[in-house]
Amino acid sequence: MGAEWTVESWRGHEARQQPAYPDEAALGAALQELAAYPPLVSAGDAHRLTALIAEAQAGRAFLLQGGDCAESFAEFSPSNIRALHALLTAMAERLAAASGLPVIKAARIAGQFAKPRSRAFEEQAGARLPVYQGDIVNGIAFDAAARRPDPERMFRAYAQSAATLSHLRELSGDERFHTCHEALLLHYEQALARRDGAGWYGSSAAFLWVGDRTRFEGSAHVEFLRGLTNPIGIKCGPGLEPDLLLSLLDRLNPRRQAGRITLISRMGAALIANRLPPLLRAVAREGHQVLWSCDPMHGNTVKANGYKTRPLERILEELAAFFALCRAEGVHPGGIHVEMTGRDVAECTGGAEPVREADLGDRYHTHCDPRLNPAQAMEVAALVAHELARGAGARAA
Repeated sequence: MGAEWTVESWRGHEARQQPAYPDEAALGAALQELAAYPPLVSAGDAHRLTALIAEAQAGRAFLLQGGDCAESFAEFSPSNIRALHALLTAMAERLAAASGLPVIKAARIAGQFAKPRSRAFEEQAGARLPVYQGDIVNGIAFDAAARRPDPERMFRAYAQSAATLSHLRELSGDERFHTCHEALLLHYEQALARRDGAGWYGSSAAFLWVGDRTRFEGSAHVEFLRGLTNPIGIKCGPGLEPDLLLSLLDRLNPRRQAGRITLISRMGAALIANRLPPLLRAVAREGHQVLWSCDPMHGNTVKANGYKTRPLERILEELAAFFALCRAEGVHPGGIHVEMTGRDVAECTGGAEPVREADLGDRYHTHCDPRLNPAQAMEVAALVAHELARGAGARAA
């Protein structure tokens, strides 16, 4: 599978979506200090989640991932943590009641600070500045000082993650509640990699994924993740070809360990019927053990009234298609992955309590992509519950 892995071997590969820090000495000092900090999650947390995802692969559980598009420093509060925890819990209860399956809850929180972007710079009124890459990197305000990548921001992200995890553990009690995020900022992820008896694991979250923009052949992100023992997700967008996916699976899971890989389809309602089946067939043909999940958010983003938004009807359409296509190919649809918030925002349109395009300016708070509000998220849960109930009925027949 190539050269021997080390915690720094990713540096010999192409690393896209990384900030251009202007002060290398300051970056090095920050990473050295961060590497001495306690882990945010334990190796046991990661290994237990791998075992749970293996149960979902076998059809004996369901994976529910959801939370913020991009966490921010400004909106950090116990009330927001409690709201997301309550929403995920309510969705999980709905899904469990319909399916009879345990639901694995993994929140996009306590680490989802960095965001991939489609361009490196932004222009306003003739001024050109680095694009906002998430609060862990730079500030959202359009001025030179805010947009300067600052490694000191990693300490605030770590502290906020630690406080969030502490509050989640208090809210969850004996119930297991996992965290997950895209392992995008490789300097931060390396600084938080820790050794345990089984090797190296990423201590920033139990579950880490590689995004659609960073899972190419020769990717530094893939190289870094292949050496960790955490369960790993791969975002599968419409441009992903079967041969590349099989190559990624061979690289990230050469021993074909159950529970190791979750494939997160993010095709869009208009493309899923054409683009997902070839991937389903290729993975099944080669005998890879994976969990198939659906992210119905990222492929359904449109512009309205100057805002990025996502119509709920397209989100529901993609989810329904995902379940139908998986069933048609004899593949277990084992999870969903949604961007949502426990706050009453107006960022995605539609729903039984409709958000109209004209409403988008009223409660549009996201720092990056539009999120479902609680009412819309529960409509998603209702559709998934219906699909899971159908599956439960088919298994009983």
